[in-house]
Amino acid sequence: MSEYSEHDVHRQVTELEGRSATAARLFDVRRIIGGLFSLYGVIVTIAGLTASEADLDKAEGININLWTGLGMLALGLFFLGWLRLRPLKQGVVPKEEQREGLPEE
Repeated sequence: MSEYSEHDVHRQVTELEGRSATAARLFDVRRIIGGLFSLYGVIVTIAGLTASEADLDKAEGININLWTGLGMLALGLFFLGWLRLRPLKQGVVPKEEQREGLPEE
């Protein structure tokens, strides 16, 4: 006779699946890439807005920091929008696979 009932094991498995899904959403690559590109895009855009004439002369009149910052910001917002529109779906485990890990009564 096992020390855990089938109900206890099922509850523990459900709890672990919930934790796993939360960790997967937290460490979704789209969130990390989108956040970093957005942050760096804001920083580089600000650097482009405050560029001096000497900086513009070095780049032959093109405000490279401004354009690069706006591109990075657009890419970061794209990734964050993608994450929002298509969130991760929690995996559905077929009934047969759920029962395989449960102890026999």
